[in-house]
Amino acid sequence: MKEGTRQLLDKAARAIRAAVTLVRDDDLDFAAGRAYYAMFYVAEALLHERDLGSKKHGGVHALFGEHFVKTGIVHPKFHRWLLLAFNARLIGDYGFVASVSKEDALSMIEQAREFLGEAAKFLDS
Repeated sequence: MKEGTRQLLDKAARAIRAAVTLVRDDDLDFAAGRAYYAMFYVAEALLHERDLGSKKHGGVHALFGEHFVKTGIVHPKFHRWLLLAFNARLIGDYGFVASVSKEDALSMIEQAREFLGEAAKFLDS
């Protein structure tokens, strides 16, 4: 595994830990944002391992879908979760009123954990 890939996976794990702390502190919109970034870093790690990447979130989303979902390497749910988490992050970051429920934030954190686990398993094989 490339060093940059490992660093991105470590960053994803740190983002998950931060999201858990934010839920504990009842900062649910920000917890959702950290959960999204955990998934984003996982997608970036997978792309980095293949010398692919983008400077834009939409580019990472599209490349991940094209190279990992459409090819059957990863389950489509991970792409769906990534896109849903992105939308939740946008609403949480730019909305005026807190909008993410505790249940939704915890669900996103579990999705990020599962995504990280799947990516690590794939990269270790």
